[in-house]
Amino acid sequence: MSFRRLRKDSKRLEDVIAVTEELKNLYYKRLLPIEKRSSFHLFHSPSYEDADFDNKPMVLVMGQYSTGKTTFIRYLIEQDFPGSRVGPEPTTDCFTALMYGEAEGMVPGNALTMDPKKPFRNLDPFGNTFLNRFQCVQIPNPVLESISIIDTPGILTAAKKKLSRGYDFPAVLRWFAERVDRIILLFDAHKLEFSDELTRAFGALYGHEDKLRVVLNKADSVDSQELMRVYGALMWSLGKVFRTPEIFRVYIGSFWSEQRLKSDHIQLIELEEEDLLADIRNLPHNAALRRLNDLVKRARLVRAHAHIISYLKQEMPTLFCKESKKQDLIYQLPVIFSKIQQQQQIPAGDFPDCTKMQERLLRQNFSKFKTLKPNLMASLDRLLSTDISNLVPLLQRQEIRKKPLPGVLDGEFLGTFRRDCFSRHPFKEGPKGDQSERDFKEWVVEKYKPKYDEIFYNLGPNEGKLSGSKVKKWMTTTLLPNSVLAHIWRLSDVDEDGMLDNEEFALAVHLVEGKLEGHRLPRELPSHLVPPSKRLSKASEDS
Repeated sequence: MSFRRLRKDSKRLEDVIAVTEELKNLYYKRLLPIEKRSSFHLFHSPSYEDADFDNKPMVLVMGQYSTGKTTFIRYLIEQDFPGSRVGPEPTTDCFTALMYGEAEGMVPGNALTMDPKKPFRNLDPFGNTFLNRFQCVQIPNPVLESISIIDTPGILTAAKKKLSRGYDFPAVLRWFAERVDRIILLFDAHKLEFSDELTRAFGALYGHEDKLRVVLNKADSVDSQELMRVYGALMWSLGKVFRTPEIFRVYIGSFWSEQRLKSDHIQLIELEEEDLLADIRNLPHNAALRRLNDLVKRARLVRAHAHIISYLKQEMPTLFCKESKKQDLIYQLPVIFSKIQQQQQIPAGDFPDCTKMQERLLRQNFSKFKTLKPNLMASLDRLLSTDISNLVPLLQRQEIRKKPLPGVLDGEFLGTFRRDCFSRHPFKEGPKGDQSERDFKEWVVEKYKPKYDEIFYNLGPNEGKLSGSKVKKWMTTTLLPNSVLAHIWRLSDVDEDGMLDNEEFALAVHLVEGKLEGHRLPRELPSHLVPPSKRLSKASEDS
């Protein structure tokens, strides 16, 4: 890359940092004083902290139990993580935040809420029952360098609706929904059931539908006719629950790393999978824009809330009949909303849910409410009319070169194979003095090579090598997911030249067969799998 390109990328990165810092300053200067004066945190969400602006984009994965939430996360990061368990019964009973860490470790919920560098400090009011079911797993995974992932407990079915979790599950979901960048809602193509708890969970997502992505998982295990019926039923149910004329995008997929079942719609599954992964892939790139969007939504809600609190304060008597007047005002709240809308020219969509507001007002002392300060409201108006619009040019300039996320999220397999699609160091696994010993290890693929060579030459190599397109065409006949095939390609293209010679191709076939037999793929290529012709060149390169 030229110096000019480096300087240009550096400038664009500075623009992103500048937008985030300015959003933080505007929040503390313009918005937070009004939140404190109007007791916004008692009715809605706690105040933002530095970590809410500075942390990586977060993905919330939710759904009923046994829909494949944990498997979906393992599919994204291409490894197991501490505490993960997969089964047909409810196996995930905790909220688990997966974040990057140099060393593998687990932080319990109570300690997590004390860490100012993590965006979870405001979860403390949910109490010990919840915090005992909350944990952060830190692992040195390259995907987690760019995003964080929140795994959630499986939502219970109708048969278990009377069981209590001991904490306000929808309220916790609402807290996360306000702060995450993407919400992945998984459904199982075999058991499409809308329970009471699932409906309440949908209520927690109200106002954040723009972040929601719905996935109909395990779609390879039903035939095309059944898939069409299940898809239609899911769309109808979602429209009924969310009560919106807009149709949600439902992705069809089979998000696990095992061989897919043969079906007529396998190509559709692969295309849908790539669309969803591309959406997740863009989250780091759009993080500043998402923060700006969330801050504007919060500012508009704060403005409406401040006018409501001020109106209620002004209507309260000074000495007598305070309690009866409070009850009257709560009962008349829909009318009060309409008055404020007309007087202040505030859109109806900026107001909170009237029923929930009435419930929360019952627990408050109206005498402690405060009226509006004109200077604070003028400051809030400047935020919405001028300050935010001044940041838009910076966001338009921040067209940063998208650096591919590693692993399943690198997005390279469906395109042409490229040398720079994945950075890895599979040979740096021990002291350099061990290299000579590794060079003389027997190559375990050697005894199968004659069989693999027959496939290699039938594919028509050019000058002793197969192009990426020819290898890809053969690989896709195995019905393994594209993410797995992309990982096999990265392991097999040892010299990273975008083509495979006969030894590299033999290695690729060996890895494919191992995967089809149920073995797990290595994250990095172990020494006993390195083709002999590549060992010396790689050893000299390392030295």
